[in-house]
Amino acid sequence: MAAGTELQEKELIAKSKRMLATTKDPIERIRLQCLTRGVSGIKRIGQIFRIMDDDNSRRISFGEFCKGSDDFGVELTEEERQEAFDGFDADDSGLISFDEFLVRLRPPMSHNRISIIEKAFNKFDRSNDGIVTVADVRGAYNAKHHPKFKNGEWTEEQVFGTFLKNFDSPTDPDLKVTKEEFINYYAGLSASFDTDMQFDYMMRNAWDL
Repeated sequence: MAAGTELQEKELIAKSKRMLATTKDPIERIRLQCLTRGVSGIKRIGQIFRIMDDDNSRRISFGEFCKGSDDFGVELTEEERQEAFDGFDADDSGLISFDEFLVRLRPPMSHNRISIIEKAFNKFDRSNDGIVTVADVRGAYNAKHHPKFKNGEWTEEQVFGTFLKNFDSPTDPDLKVTKEEFINYYAGLSASFDTDMQFDYMMRNAWDL
């Protein structure tokens, strides 16, 4: 797992399951059902939208929202679906835009956390074109801090390859990472850290910031 540990992944899943058992907010329930799949669950935010967007308009109707929720295995009552849709539809247009969907569903993070994530991405994106490829990874990500490199289980090449796979779509892998995908990944990982200080420390160690 990129810049995280298996323990953090387990803690995230366990914490999300506990919260899911008690929360009533339908958008939070969708978010937590993503997080119960671990960090890789939240990176599917964009994929969920694309599943729902049958006509590729980057906007989804209530019908598309319901169908997509079923396809992804999100468990909501009809009343919760309507409440969630209305919550996503910030401009009351009757349609949800990609930006509305992403902003509301991504786990909330403090300004400090977003700032350190963006700082890491800018270091990661050595070509400064907003997209990161394998060539960028070697010069930016410090594999020596990865727990599986430390214990001799993985080589640097395995760390780099696994790192990019964390961001890639399982259905359409392209080995290219956008800032959106990068933030989505760390938004999931962020949910396993209780304080900004802990998250900041992890990011600075992983990226030599």
